[in-house]
Parts: sequence; C-alpha cells; structure tokens
Amino acid sequence: MTLTGRVVFRDIETGVWVLEGDDGRTYQLAGGDRKIKKDGQRIEVHGDVDRDAFTVAMVGPVFTVSSYRFL
Repeated sequence: MTLTGRVVFRDIETGVWVLEGDDGRTYQLAGGDRKIKKDGQRIEVHGDVDRDAFTVAMVGPVFTVSSYRFL
C-alpha cells in the first residue's frame, strides 16, 4: 500500500508521529527510521496498515512503514 501526506508530531501521552494522509485519514507511523521524523515534511510511504494493533495515542490506524521517500 502506498500513501502520501505530511508527517506531524502530536504531543499526546509521550508523543506520537503521524501521517496526515492526502486521503483525509490520519495514520500512526511505525517503522522506518529516525530520518522520517521531520515535522511538516511531505512524504510517500510504502507499507501496510496493521488493523490488529492497539495504541495508547488512538490517533488512527497504525501504518507500518517498509520504505519511504521525501517529496
């Protein structure tokens, strides 16, 4: 699955990195590396939504990143 959007840091609990997708949905990012954590940066990510994952932040489904590129 491929998504595009903007990386945003949300100050919830201990903090969480999310993708505000161009599809109008918000995904909690998992995986990737620390270079992906640039607040406001537009990216294209490849990976899968983990529909069985539960998180404390509850910002949206968890998207496990397998690769990405900055736009």
